[in-house]
Amino acid sequence: MTTVACPHFDVSIRQRSKGQSAVAGAAYMSAEKLFSEYDQRTKNFCYKEKEIVAKGILLPPNAPQEYTDRQTLWNAVEASEKQWNAQLARGIIMALPRELPADQYESLVREYCMEQFVSRGMIADYAIHDKGDGNPHVHVMLTMRALDEHGKWLPKGKRVYVLDENGKRIKLPSGDYKSYTVRTTDWDDPSNCERWRTAWADTTNRYLERAGEDVRLDLRSYERQGVDLVPTVHMGPVVTYLEQQGIRTEIGQYNEEIKQFNRVLQALKTRLASLKKWLAEAIRKTAEIMKPEPYQPSVMEYIQVFQNLRRAGRADWGKTAKQTAGINDLKFAAQVQFFMDQAGIRTLADFEAFVGEQKNSLTQLNGVGKAIRKKQTALKHLETFQRFKPISDKSKRGMGFIRKQYAEKHQQELNDFAKAVRYMNANGIKVADHDRIVDELQQLLDEQAQLRASLVAQNVDPDLIDRIRYCVDTVIKAGKEPRQRESIRAQLQLTKAQQTKPGSEKMKSEPYADLS
Repeated sequence: MTTVACPHFDVSIRQRSKGQSAVAGAAYMSAEKLFSEYDQRTKNFCYKEKEIVAKGILLPPNAPQEYTDRQTLWNAVEASEKQWNAQLARGIIMALPRELPADQYESLVREYCMEQFVSRGMIADYAIHDKGDGNPHVHVMLTMRALDEHGKWLPKGKRVYVLDENGKRIKLPSGDYKSYTVRTTDWDDPSNCERWRTAWADTTNRYLERAGEDVRLDLRSYERQGVDLVPTVHMGPVVTYLEQQGIRTEIGQYNEEIKQFNRVLQALKTRLASLKKWLAEAIRKTAEIMKPEPYQPSVMEYIQVFQNLRRAGRADWGKTAKQTAGINDLKFAAQVQFFMDQAGIRTLADFEAFVGEQKNSLTQLNGVGKAIRKKQTALKHLETFQRFKPISDKSKRGMGFIRKQYAEKHQQELNDFAKAVRYMNANGIKVADHDRIVDELQQLLDEQAQLRASLVAQNVDPDLIDRIRYCVDTVIKAGKEPRQRESIRAQLQLTKAQQTKPGSEKMKSEPYADLS
């Protein structure tokens, strides 16, 4: 079973402070022409209509039915937000699996949105895009305010005042009362993103299994999966456009190299896992059949015997067909010979040793990758420590109220600083260790590059390996294992000796019948 790792799953927030519009976002993803009452402008993206496969709006039971109209819905959302920096909508873009039949895309999206969003009170607006370029995906826009039982927008949060022991509000020196905000929903909880990603993989995998496809989705990062593949770099709209126009970019070329390496690495891992077991069984069968003769046939001898069997089966073929098949046999034999020579392989036992070496290289590469990630994590925390230490030092100065105000303003930086301190203490790392860790990281990166180059240089073609395997299996199954051949001179001497014995008429008439 093949695992598809790290497909696109992006979550973002449309914010008015960035000049974004909920109506414009809805018009873009649905390829429609919508009028925005907020800025009194028409948003027209009808030119994208050809790439839309399906679209729709899913409502919870308490939502007004008029919200099934896209323009009405998102204008109502815009009207409910009064702040200049309001968060208008949550957007999610998800890659759809090419292995799944296209007519199941909408069913998959609707089921997922109903389970994860609509059941919790959100309105989900979706549009499935497919340009025919092998990148089908879906856009989903979600409302960020809950609706009450009458279909009215609720506030995102409410202020709760802190009371003293007498039940009275506590007044601050600024004149405001001490309070905190309680969110009316948990939709903004950061853990939701991970849950939504996992649920998308689970739902997609159910559909893939139902369709009989031998591929599964895994949205965890390569690092979290323990997979030693290299992630590509996000190209962005400008680089993507340039690449689509045939203009090569540094990021695009880098991503192509990464994809090529990952393809080689995945092919190696898949083939090596099965080859090790197969070779052990093939060697065992050969040894049993050839017990009287402790001879190890070469892989090329297996190929030759296989091709002899193939030629015998072409007796009734036409002359042209025989010639074409013969040329193809020669090409294949040359490919195998070149691969065997490059890899230093002669017998099946050599092949087994080669596979073992490759598996060891992969294990070593995985270990180096883990060590690199550990060094990178240490450097990240060291850099965080150095960047935010001045803020931490300043937060400890001044009067209590000033310190508190400063801490509230820099809460995220102080949290990151405290996290870095905990990591450094737990791992015995000091600021003075920075340069040493940088040097060690570079050494590991160099070692990783050498291992990767070595693996790629092996040029293990999965199709060629499969064909070799098929040839060997066919020969063993037919009981035609290559035998150790005596020289022509030795066979001639044997023939001459047999001719002097009584009853050797057959040998006299066919002196070279057993020569090959």
